[in-house]
Amino acid sequence: MTTTTDTDLRHWVPGVRDLTIDGNAVPGAGSEIEAVNPATEQVTATVAAASVAQVDEAVAAARRAFPAWAAASPAERSAALNRLADLMERHSERLAAAIVNEVGTPIAFAEIMQVRLGISHLRWQAEAALHDRTVDLGEWPDPVPTRSEVAYRPAGVVACITGYNYPLNLAIFKFGAALAAGCTVVLLPSPRTPLTTLWLGELFREAEIPAGVINVVLGGPEVGQHLTSHPLVDRVSFTGSDAIGAKIMKQAAAGLKGVTLELGGKSPNILLPGVDAAGLAKDIHLRWARNGGQGCAALARLLVHESLVDEFLGASKEAFTALKVGDPWDRSVNIGPMIRPDHRARVQSYIDGALADGGEIVLSLDTPVPDRGYFVNPVVIGGLPHSARAVQEEIFGPVAVLVPFADEDEAVRLANDTAYGLAANVFTPDVAHGRALAARLRSGTVWVNGGGNMRPDAPFGGFGRSGVGREIGEWGIREYLEVQHVQWRV
Repeated sequence: MTTTTDTDLRHWVPGVRDLTIDGNAVPGAGSEIEAVNPATEQVTATVAAASVAQVDEAVAAARRAFPAWAAASPAERSAALNRLADLMERHSERLAAAIVNEVGTPIAFAEIMQVRLGISHLRWQAEAALHDRTVDLGEWPDPVPTRSEVAYRPAGVVACITGYNYPLNLAIFKFGAALAAGCTVVLLPSPRTPLTTLWLGELFREAEIPAGVINVVLGGPEVGQHLTSHPLVDRVSFTGSDAIGAKIMKQAAAGLKGVTLELGGKSPNILLPGVDAAGLAKDIHLRWARNGGQGCAALARLLVHESLVDEFLGASKEAFTALKVGDPWDRSVNIGPMIRPDHRARVQSYIDGALADGGEIVLSLDTPVPDRGYFVNPVVIGGLPHSARAVQEEIFGPVAVLVPFADEDEAVRLANDTAYGLAANVFTPDVAHGRALAARLRSGTVWVNGGGNMRPDAPFGGFGRSGVGREIGEWGIREYLEVQHVQWRV
């Protein structure tokens, strides 16, 4: 028996170039899109996007498949999702390689957070497909004796649109929940990372998911707009920036479609008095900088009690030596490249702008970045007013800001002083106090003392410009269900 090595896979990308429409592999008829490895700047593949007519075909296929899939037994839907999870586990090494070479995620992180996590969520969704959600309301006497139940029915055809940073997980969070609920799907990945998702189309066919139940198309804004405004699409689920989310919400509004939007964040990391700031420094920095800071819940606003600032910065200088930027196939590397040169330039513009606004770099990694690839060294910037652009806006790169606070009330005010409300982390010597403090924070997720991973049974989403609705867990499945009241005389 042979074992695949990192060397075998470091230049591997999925060979699938076709769309998936009505269970068939279909060459795209639209414009060409280049897939680029952001760590090497090399074009790894050229794929053809869908034409508008092909989007229509995909939606029509999902519409035709909907009645039978909605009527399928929970056991049939669950079995289909488990077959798909089996295939993903069988191909887990290549899934990780695809993500490393397409996103630039370091291999050790890709294996756990980009692949293993996604498969675990798909397994949970397969189990959740078996649940009977019907609620018996009992009898009601007026004006005549009746009895009622509340049922949950599949919403219809769902457009699932994913971001580039976690192409597998974001897709699973959406299509897994939609299929478990009995909906059919048209899946549209980011054109920056098309290859992993196009390959999923082949896995859907191999898993014998019925034709039309899940379709994969590809394209830019024209394709996306046509899909989100399509009259035969009932729900739209999108992960990406709040600016694009607002446009999608507007496009969907014309058809009064339901939307689920998982958008940006500017999440606070709050260190209260009494915590071991020095001992926490390494994990704190690794967390906001992972995936190159290209994560919507990156905890990149470091709110540190003024009594802990010196201790935290002192320990952070050593902690920063644990950060290594470079080749994502090097297992000692934990920070990969930005996705494209324009995004690297955008991240650098935030650093330059923060310095122009009077900020200063209080922590930095000064090791030279590779000559090729869209790399940015991580930095922490201090000395900025909380109104500064770098403090208020999502940077989506390895840039954090340090903001001291005097007392807990100020920490809460600063934490909530943002248009976003996706996540927050509170470090405290008193867990019960941290749990109580969570009630004062406008954040969809609050971790206390680091919390844990993204559980498959817990909701994810946020307040304000962080989005609409929730993904993951029972809450995520109910985004794709309509509530129906059934009442009869007794």
